[in-house]
Amino acid sequence: MNVRLPQPADFSAPPSPAQLQRWSDADAALRPARLAALRARARSEGVDAVLLTAHADARYFSGICFGPNDEPTAGVSGWLLISSDAFAIFADSRYTVQARREATLATPLDPGSDPGAAIAAWATANGVRKLAADPGAIRHAVWERIVAAGSGIELVPAKGWSAELRAVKDATEIERIAAACAVADRALAALLPKIVDGATEAELAWLLERGMREGGAEALAFDVAALAGGNAALPHGNPGARPFKNGEVALFDFGAQVAGYRSDMTRTLFVGSASDDDLALYQRVLDGQQAAISALRSAAERGDAALPSGREADNITRAAMAGAPGIYEHGLGHGIGLQTHEAPSLSRGASERPLPSPTVFSVEPGIYLEDRIGIRIEDLVAIDLAGRSLRTLTLFPSAPLITG
Repeated sequence: MNVRLPQPADFSAPPSPAQLQRWSDADAALRPARLAALRARARSEGVDAVLLTAHADARYFSGICFGPNDEPTAGVSGWLLISSDAFAIFADSRYTVQARREATLATPLDPGSDPGAAIAAWATANGVRKLAADPGAIRHAVWERIVAAGSGIELVPAKGWSAELRAVKDATEIERIAAACAVADRALAALLPKIVDGATEAELAWLLERGMREGGAEALAFDVAALAGGNAALPHGNPGARPFKNGEVALFDFGAQVAGYRSDMTRTLFVGSASDDDLALYQRVLDGQQAAISALRSAAERGDAALPSGREADNITRAAMAGAPGIYEHGLGHGIGLQTHEAPSLSRGASERPLPSPTVFSVEPGIYLEDRIGIRIEDLVAIDLAGRSLRTLTLFPSAPLITG
C-alpha cells in the first residue's frame, strides 16, 4: 500500500514576489467590476446603498488587507458603505493611514464612538433612503441606532449578496487557493516521518503549523487539528496531550493562507499499521468522496446547462456510503476563498440552485465511531462549467497511507 510516501518536493514551491505582485495587480484591475456587480444587485433589489461588515468583503471590494487577528479587535473599522456614486470605508485612527494606502477607491471615514449615527449621517449626505444590510452581521443596537439617527432611512434586511459574488472565482483567485493548498501539502509531507507511536497531538499540531508558516503561509486558515485514535471521531476536536499509537489513525485538518486566500484539507493516516476493518471504513469514505467529485466532473466535462446543486452533491455521497456506520452528520463541503467557510454550501440543507461557476469548494465526507475511530478525507476542487473542467487543488494523495 505504501510504495512511496509523499515528499515536500512533490508539490509546488511558494509563490515568488513577482507572482504576489501579479495577483495584487489583478485584484486592483478587477475591483471596479466587483463594485459594479454589487451596485447592480442593489439596483435590482430597489435599494440605494449597501452596508458590508466582513473583512473579507473589505479586501474584495476596497483592497484593504486586515490581518487574521484584526477581525475580533477592529471594532467597526473595515465596514463599507456603497451607493451608486459613493464609496466609504470606516477606519478609525489605527487604520486611517492603511485605508488611504490600500482602499484607494474608497473615502475613509472615522466612525467615532457612535457607528450607527455615522452610518446614518453618511446615508443622509448621499441621499440614501433604503440601506441594505445583513441583520445577522451587525449588532442590534447599531441597527436600531441607524434608524433612530437617520430620519426617513429604511434598513432593508439583505443576506448573502456579497457572498454570492465572491463565490464565483476568477483565475487569479483560484491560483492563490492552489498556492495555499501546495503550502499545506508540503507541510504534511514534511511531517510524515514524525507521525510515530508516542508523538502527541499538540506536538504534531505545532510542527504542522510551523511547517506551513515557514513554508510560505502568511497565516493559518484556521487552527490546526491533529487528532489521535478515538479523538479523530470529534469532527472539530482540539489537539491535546493524547499520544498517537501504533494501529490507530492520525487525523489532520488544517489550512494555509497565501495572498489572502485559504486552503483547507483533511487527511486521515494510519500509524504503524492498519487493520482490514479500518481500511474498509477508509475505503467507504473515499468512495463517497469520489462519487460526488466524479458526478461533478462529468457534468462539467459534458458542458451541461447547469451544475448539480450542493444538495444533490451531498445526496450522491450519502448514497455511495449507504450502509456504512457512523456516516457524517455535517455538510459535505463549503466554498473557500478569502474566508475558510463561504458560499456555496454542499449539504442536506444547501440550496437546490445549481452550484456557481467557476468556484472552489471542499468535498469532505467522514465516518465517526465514538471513542474508536474517525476518518475524514477533504480535498478542494475548482470547477468551471464554461471551461468544462474540474480540477483537484489538494494534491497530497488521498489513498490510505501508513506512517511510522
